[in-house]
Amino acid sequence: MKALVALIPLVLVAACDRAPQAPPTVAVTDAWCRAAPAGAMTGGCYVTLTASVEDRLVAVETAVAERAEIHSMDMAGGVMRMRKLEGGLPLPAGKAVALASGGEHLMIIGPKQALAIGGEVPLTFKFEKAPAQSIQAPIRPAVMDHQMDHGMSHDQ
Repeated sequence: MKALVALIPLVLVAACDRAPQAPPTVAVTDAWCRAAPAGAMTGGCYVTLTASVEDRLVAVETAVAERAEIHSMDMAGGVMRMRKLEGGLPLPAGKAVALASGGEHLMIIGPKQALAIGGEVPLTFKFEKAPAQSIQAPIRPAVMDHQMDHGMSHDQ
């Protein structure tokens, strides 16, 4: 019993030493979706995510399609492969993670409408630690991501 009583001050000191931590957050910036014609089976969306603590993007939802998925694209033996990231996408603390054409990106599967220039795609991002965030991603011309990939401006 004396040993237990002796531990109480140590437990209290350890509890007091911990400063309150800010809740985890993820900044969602530069979101946009590529325009796609009516009848297209898929669409692509891009975004930059910056987590305040180590986190993971685990899911993306949208009401304008059957589903949204987190994908990775890579080249293997001269063949481009795209695959769903089953475990989500790691978000290192303080490091901007850009989901962009040619790498990790969001796929809109089975759009229920045309992804028309000037419209918006509602996206809800779900994280392992941070609270979910809902945004409206503007729909832009498909040529824009190609120009950005090659460092070109609209004037070129």
